[in-house]
Amino acid sequence: MDRLTEMEAFVRVVDLGGFTDAARKMGVSKSAISKHVSALEARLGARLLNRTTRRVSPTDIGLAYYDRAVRVLMDAGEADAMAASMQGAPKGELRVSAPVSFGLAHLAPAVSDFLCAYPNVAARMTLDDRFVEIVAEGFDMAVRIGALPDSSLMARKLAETHLVLVASPDYVARRGAPTTPEELGEHDLLHYANLASGGAWRLRGPSGEERQVRAQGRLTINNGDALALAAAAGLGVAFSPAFIAAPFLRDGRLVEVLPHARPAPLGVWAVYPAGRFPQPKLRVFVDFLAERFKGVGPDW
Repeated sequence: MDRLTEMEAFVRVVDLGGFTDAARKMGVSKSAISKHVSALEARLGARLLNRTTRRVSPTDIGLAYYDRAVRVLMDAGEADAMAASMQGAPKGELRVSAPVSFGLAHLAPAVSDFLCAYPNVAARMTLDDRFVEIVAEGFDMAVRIGALPDSSLMARKLAETHLVLVASPDYVARRGAPTTPEELGEHDLLHYANLASGGAWRLRGPSGEERQVRAQGRLTINNGDALALAAAAGLGVAFSPAFIAAPFLRDGRLVEVLPHARPAPLGVWAVYPAGRFPQPKLRVFVDFLAERFKGVGPDW
């Protein structure tokens, strides 16, 4: 500890250009700062500072030592911050954004259980299908589904989901089931307005190649639950995430068509601002979600 104190005293003297300001910064006397620096020089067997009645400046050896000392002090500070972050009790308000359908079906129950487990944490959850700016809008974390753009944000994968083509049994009985992606052009298509690929459905062809189908149909809507309800009402074929379609498929209101044309699974991600040591409330919440969704398959 004496070594770190000596090192800090020397760095402060260089940073602030004198013993008086360094002493004020460290909350000790000027003589104490002088003793720390003198002890450091004696231990190293080198003069680190040029001292005159008007100014203090580092020697060549002092400049080289200063660069390394700054790094050592930063590492020590980060080690302290890491320890504090890991043992600090989660508390405060957690601001979370998520898509509407996923938020209602899966995130809201998870947040409720999390708040029961951590009584000193409050949550402000915003459900919105638009792409929120996490830092600019003051969110601690957002749930995002699909490929992530390059950014400075951190991301942790929570689960996977499929996009599936679905229609009602009544619709299939009336119009028949498509057997190739190209045949979708002959059907009524129901389109999710916020799909990352825009107005195109990206499907898998017979040999695994990507096929694109232009989603021009009877209904375009910006909510996945409403789209599934429209498909269940027999209005056409929808391209839906499995976590929305799964309850409809289980109770028979929807059936999957073209299962061999499913694209690759999409990631479900917790995305949050970069930082070496996240606040305890965020770190614990992300861990909670990862455990909550561990083992969930892409078919939900």
